[in-house]
Amino acid sequence: MSGTIMIVDDAAFMRMMLKDILTKNGFTVIGEAENGAVAVDKYLELQPDLTVMDITMPEMDGLQAVKEICKRDPKARVIMCSAMGQQSMVIEAIQSGAKDFIVKPFQADRVVEAVTKALK
Repeated sequence: MSGTIMIVDDAAFMRMMLKDILTKNGFTVIGEAENGAVAVDKYLELQPDLTVMDITMPEMDGLQAVKEICKRDPKARVIMCSAMGQQSMVIEAIQSGAKDFIVKPFQADRVVEAVTKALK
């Protein structure tokens, strides 16, 4: 299963970890962004098949960014991730257009499962 993926997280270490998990499992990471504002611009430029996005970021958080991306591309596929497994944030992320939610610290098999499912 292949697909182009953009990773959005304000922590470079988290982007690197995710990229490592995804590339080792045959996915192609075509871009990275460090906040939601950059993510919206890069999404429009790169048109990834899937975006994996952190919720808590400076400038524009993941919830705002997913709303903005889905407004511009209703077929956008976004998976949210956050260290906070707060029920309200998960619900808001899904209502905003996210397809799935993964919790940090990342478990490789859960990341692969969520990405594979979202790309189908």
